[in-house]
Amino acid sequence: MDKNIKKILKALIPPFVSGLIVLFLIIFFTPKFKADYSFTLYSSDGKLLGASAARDGQWRFPQGSKLPEKYREALLTYEDKNFYFHFGIDPLSVFRAVKENIINGKIVSGASTITMQTARLSEKNPLRTFKQKLKESFLSLFLELSYSKENILNLYSSHAPYGGNVVGLEAASWRYFGRAPDDLTWAEAACLAVLPNQPSLVRPGKGSEILKQKRDNLLYNLFLQKKIDEETYVLSLAEPVPDKPKALPQKAYHYLEFSKTQSSNQKNISSLDASLQEIVFEIADHHFKRNLLSGVYNTAVLILDTETGKTLAYIGNTGLQSANAKNEHVDMIYARRSSGSLLKPFLFAAMLDAGMILPDQLLIDIPTKIAGYTPQNSNYTYSGAIPARKALSYSLNIPFIRALREFTVPAFLDILKRSGFTTFNRSADDYGLPLILGGGEITLYEITNTYRKMMLRAQNKLDEKFPFSSAASRITMDVLTEGNRPEEEAVWQLYAENQKIAWKTGTSYGNKDAWTIGITPKYSVGVWCGNASGEGRPEITSTKLAAPILFEIFNILPKSEWPEQELKDFEFIKTCADSGYPAGEFCNSTKAVLKPRESHCQGTCPYCKSVSLSPDGKFQVKANDINELPKIEKRFVLPAAAEYFYKQGHPEYKPLPQWLPKSTASNKGEFEILFPEDGTSVYIPTELDGSLGALVAEAAHKNPEAVIYWDLDGEYLGSTKTYHQMKIQAVRGRHELTLTDNRGNTRKRIFYVLNEN
Repeated sequence: MDKNIKKILKALIPPFVSGLIVLFLIIFFTPKFKADYSFTLYSSDGKLLGASAARDGQWRFPQGSKLPEKYREALLTYEDKNFYFHFGIDPLSVFRAVKENIINGKIVSGASTITMQTARLSEKNPLRTFKQKLKESFLSLFLELSYSKENILNLYSSHAPYGGNVVGLEAASWRYFGRAPDDLTWAEAACLAVLPNQPSLVRPGKGSEILKQKRDNLLYNLFLQKKIDEETYVLSLAEPVPDKPKALPQKAYHYLEFSKTQSSNQKNISSLDASLQEIVFEIADHHFKRNLLSGVYNTAVLILDTETGKTLAYIGNTGLQSANAKNEHVDMIYARRSSGSLLKPFLFAAMLDAGMILPDQLLIDIPTKIAGYTPQNSNYTYSGAIPARKALSYSLNIPFIRALREFTVPAFLDILKRSGFTTFNRSADDYGLPLILGGGEITLYEITNTYRKMMLRAQNKLDEKFPFSSAASRITMDVLTEGNRPEEEAVWQLYAENQKIAWKTGTSYGNKDAWTIGITPKYSVGVWCGNASGEGRPEITSTKLAAPILFEIFNILPKSEWPEQELKDFEFIKTCADSGYPAGEFCNSTKAVLKPRESHCQGTCPYCKSVSLSPDGKFQVKANDINELPKIEKRFVLPAAAEYFYKQGHPEYKPLPQWLPKSTASNKGEFEILFPEDGTSVYIPTELDGSLGALVAEAAHKNPEAVIYWDLDGEYLGSTKTYHQMKIQAVRGRHELTLTDNRGNTRKRIFYVLNEN
């Protein structure tokens, strides 16, 4: 080996080895804190929303990044004036302490620096012995080598004892003064600076005078050193000292518990808006107290930022501070509950995209029985036929049951899953048509978030995959803002103060869940009310419980401008002014409406046709029924059952006149069987006395004077006029029902009875 290289190695190796040894000593001997910390939750602007004790039962918050200036000055003045000028051990303090102890003949003063106290805290506060003191001095040197002065101050402040199970400055600041360290007064900062020296002083009824004396002495020293002025000093002396801990903020208890399952960090800065969270908490609590009288114990509220999806307010339940609460710790934001009518807008949008409906297209709304299932509108009335947008706005059940039957349950389930719902895990056959009325379960978070995404898609602001077009989403959102609401809902529009809000209510079967979802371009708000136990109550309806909360919340939120419509996603289509279907050749009047550009409408108006009338217009006729030219008119004509209900609410509707008595026309469409439907299976329950029960068959006829004769399997049952209903007793098996009117027109139905007999 070259001599020069040997010389170089000989010169380098000793310092290199020495450096390794020093590095090893620093790593091995530097004190380390292995404490458990409290799980803490902060708002987006850093305000404490809640915390839970550490696993060892201590209130010990994670270490902060910077000490407040008032506390720093108070701490250094009280504990270690020369902190920035020593390396862990202060010789001047040691000399002073030794001198005072010799003069007094006992230990009256220590020489511990903040660094030495930090080292002691890392050792879990062992007994104070001479040997332990030497060890702490040794560890202090390594602390000074490993950390900056600011880090040492933070370590000390985060692990110092403050009495009872309170550890660290931030926990102490909240527990004793109910505020963050940055908001402490000089008196409060001084109090917390002296407290670790004797943490047992904070106990109810004990030690308050000693604590006040220590604090006041420190305030006097701060005044002498001109760190506070005379006015501040005098006012600070008048402030009381704490005598017991305060309760920590608990405005987001359920979000705190939820966050624990999502984050391994002990300090969590959330997206919650602190002031909004507190206001919404108070609104929900107010309604909780009022609802107690009705036996309704639980309410949940969720507010999302529409554009970002961030959670702005999260009230998982109410009653946390009430002795009358029930199941208040259950987080109802993620609880699975019956959806009520909240899924109807998604079926509406899906059918728009599929070209199966247009916004004003008539949907049939008549008494309906499907395989033994008899849905009812919430108001127990029928409109015969109603525009799709009104069916959604009024949240009618029957039109949407019939619409889902046409769209199919499997296709709708697929749409829901692609929308983001994770709770629909049963088969389509298992859900069946009741899915659209609450037969499936949802969570408040998922339903609110999916409405939010539909609003974003309506504005072309959603990048992720979503099964609805921008145009269908926009039409749906617009419909949900319209004022043609049921009478009991209309009053809540006053709360919106003319702000456009897309909103939908839903009440589950058995009055167990009351929902209201409201969406604007800025905010997406979801409200649920009910009992976490699942107990139903007559008072649990969306209009009574959930809607008032929704609009009270929107009253305190900043207003949003409704977005302009982007026509590039739409195209105009000529529709029948009467039926809303694509216009056909026999439609009298038409209008242009917007539809999703990519949708392809199926067929033309089925209700407008050319009819042949007698010259005076009093009868329908065939060409060979009269000796003169018939009068030809284009007329809007609904099926018999729909017409019966439709004309009650539409006095302008003109039913076709009766056929000329001597006409040979077949009278097709004059009447129809409403129930049972062809090929359906029904179950007829047994009466209490053991006798065979009966199903009620129904029919509708356009002629109010018509008589219908009823026949089952060749056996005459009777006749009806005006109101056509007949009780039928039938045993298990296949049956044929035949109806004949007084003009000889016949209708037939095949149905099956599933009874065990």
